[in-house]
Amino acid sequence: MQRLFAICWLTWKAAFRFRLFIVLAGLLLASVVALPLLIKDDGTARGFTQILLTYTLSTISALLGLSTLWLACGTLARDIEDCQMQVVAVKPIARWQIWLGKWLGILSLDAALLALSGTCVYGLLQWRAGRLPADQQQILRNEVLVARGSAKPQDHTREIEARTEQLVKERLQKFPLDKDSLADVRKQIREQIKAEFQIVPPGYSRKWEIDLGLARYRLRDQPLHLRIKFNSAEKSPSGTFGGVWAAGVPNKTPLWGGDEMMSLAPDTFHEFAIAPNLFDENGVLTVTFGNPNDTTLLFPIEDGIEVLYREGGFGLNFARGLGIIFCWMALLAAVGLASASFLSFPVAAFFSLGLLTMVLSSGTMANAVSEGTIADYNSEKGTKGWSPADVVVIPAFKAALKVINLAKSFSPVDSLSTGRSITWGELGLAFGQIVVLLGGCAAVFGIIVFTRRELATAQGTQ
Repeated sequence: MQRLFAICWLTWKAAFRFRLFIVLAGLLLASVVALPLLIKDDGTARGFTQILLTYTLSTISALLGLSTLWLACGTLARDIEDCQMQVVAVKPIARWQIWLGKWLGILSLDAALLALSGTCVYGLLQWRAGRLPADQQQILRNEVLVARGSAKPQDHTREIEARTEQLVKERLQKFPLDKDSLADVRKQIREQIKAEFQIVPPGYSRKWEIDLGLARYRLRDQPLHLRIKFNSAEKSPSGTFGGVWAAGVPNKTPLWGGDEMMSLAPDTFHEFAIAPNLFDENGVLTVTFGNPNDTTLLFPIEDGIEVLYREGGFGLNFARGLGIIFCWMALLAAVGLASASFLSFPVAAFFSLGLLTMVLSSGTMANAVSEGTIADYNSEKGTKGWSPADVVVIPAFKAALKVINLAKSFSPVDSLSTGRSITWGELGLAFGQIVVLLGGCAAVFGIIVFTRRELATAQGTQ
């Protein structure tokens, strides 16, 4: 450990020698202070706070991520190119200790900078919240500056897929289809079945039963919030649609709502409080929506309706969110060092940034996988295109997405800005997938390559 800490301290000295730590700390603090002055919000305290959290944490992640990659690539590659590594390598220290020492040095730098910027963001939020009127403070404490768990209606994905496959088989028995047509027919059938669980026709109502699980034991007399989102195929002259919401079961639980019309806009999230103790003895909360409009409304299965409840305070939840961001930095440091283990500084930086760009482009890859091709849609024929490269590219995209989603599936910024709880289990899973699995693979590769590399040959490449 003494040798590891010695390399770690050398990394810190290099960061201060090149003014990296000071410059980066200044940029982070400037972004935290300047962004609130530039942000345009909807005029509400909740909207401003949500946007402030989103922008500041996203900026912190971007600045720390790019600087981590740059430092990880430079601290090892430049030491080799400047022949400083040759001097260190002849001392009684193993190559793997040098590699891990630099990794720990970069991580400790990131931890210090993340703690500094995170403390400033937290302090700014508390300061701004303390200057608001009492009613606005209450809204923030209940909806944003809090750690909330969530519960959704029963997942019908398996039922939808089973019914889809059954109807597809029946269709094939009557009308044989080619491969491209089969994919389109399956998609149409699936959407038709999904609509049965999503739409509320004019003049009708829909009921959702939401199981609160074990949380019901600590939610007695506690306020709940309903978060909803719906879509509409037609536009309303006023831009909003009316609806009647109710919760509870007659003669079994207290009742809420059912007599007041709410005017809500489509394609956006709405959140409102409902009375406590509306769930039955099994922890099932029944929510009903009545559609008095002349058009059908659609509540998406994924995020159409959700019940939110308090699980803890904002401070610890904010710290866990920063912990997930720190896991991302640990992975980026491992990737940068692994690249610098066998590449020169410019090439290692270019390679690492290329990998980061691929991760940020995962949405494009996911779209190509869902379409089954990288070719464009043929608007004249109304059919999908096809490319010979699909045979190789699509499976490669699928494999890349599985790896990328191991790290990208965690979203602390979104959770914190909407007051969602980031549990210790999620933080532990993030550490396992991002740091141990992905970062470990990069570290093993980098250490093996660095151990086998002939350092003396680097002198002839200058």
